[in-house]
Amino acid sequence: MPDAEPTADEAPDRVFTGYGVGSAVLGVVAVAAVVLGVLIWTGHRDATDERAYQSKVMSAAADWTGVLINMNVDNVDTSLAKLHDGTAGQLNSDFEAAIKPYREVVRTLKARTTGQIESVSFEAVHHDLNAQPGQPPAPASLPPELAKRTDSVLVVATSVSENAGNKPTTVRWNLRLGVSDVDGKLMISRLESLR
Repeated sequence: MPDAEPTADEAPDRVFTGYGVGSAVLGVVAVAAVVLGVLIWTGHRDATDERAYQSKVMSAAADWTGVLINMNVDNVDTSLAKLHDGTAGQLNSDFEAAIKPYREVVRTLKARTTGQIESVSFEAVHHDLNAQPGQPPAPASLPPELAKRTDSVLVVATSVSENAGNKPTTVRWNLRLGVSDVDGKLMISRLESLR
């Protein structure tokens, strides 16, 4: 007698077939792949946005420094006004004291200065190795209510000053600037000369 197909009463008691289990596994793998793809895309987009922001910060620092290193006896007042307008926080409050050495040199020497930015870099400090025990850390940024964030930028520049009757003098600039995001506008909040 030929083999007959099993009837409903004789069917095996399996809930899932091999194809059903395989389909479930493939479904889980597909969902995991989609989630991983979304995470990678989000991370990439965030990294791209951060690099674009850092480029804007470095550009703001370079522009501000360009005004500082190209200050001449003819444009000292307009340059100082432009520099002051681009500052925020403590640097803005103490602008006259912070910028006085630069202004006095320009006015005393009556120099014609031509400057050039050589490099601009974004500084990220993970540990402050210069912190002294028992001393509070130096203020690195504006309070959160004034600025969304403050970043540190290093600027290296060279300027050539020509005084009346003297040979040209080359001045090397090594600056650390704090660039703060104040209401969507990038402003200089810290000026430090490095040696």
